[in-house]
Amino acid sequence: MRATADTVTVRLYHLDGGPEGGAATTLFYGPLPEAIRLGELEPVEVQEHLFIATDNDVIGFLDLLEG
Repeated sequence: MRATADTVTVRLYHLDGGPEGGAATTLFYGPLPEAIRLGELEPVEVQEHLFIATDNDVIGFLDLLEG
């Protein structure tokens, strides 16, 4: 089971679908609530390619919101 806390530091990044697997672009590094707030400002088409990474896990942004 995945657990999150408001105090955890995360990386919010966008993974593009380039021909060689794409490139990851960091959009934010900091507290989880702020990462979620910033991700929610992006259009759904971008949110589909956003990911949140902690020190030991990665989850799709939309998966996190649904969970």
